Amino acid sequence: MIQAASVARRLLITGRVQGVGFRFAFADEARERGLRGWVRNRRDGRVEAIIAGTPEDVEAMVAWARHGPPAARVTAIDVEPAAGEFDRFDVAPTL
Repeated sequence: MIQAASVARRLLITGRVQGVGFRFAFADEARERGLRGWVRNRRDGRVEAIIAGTPEDVEAMVAWARHGPPAARVTAIDVEPAAGEFDRFDVAPTL
């Protein structure tokens, strides 16, 4: 079987995204989609993530991040290309 090409994206998610379970819900979704990378809270109140996987799975994850878990209120999301090698998906320490 031929594997689809892998892409990576960096996401900066703004809004009510801390203290609402965003990171853990994001990690659960990413793992279910077979994505690799990490997610963390930033001291500026945003959530940052790097996700890597097939283009379809990465785009589906970006779409999920636009609303997040039920208690979250996403007001903006910045998406840009990213690079790196990841072998799993982690919840990283706050930056």
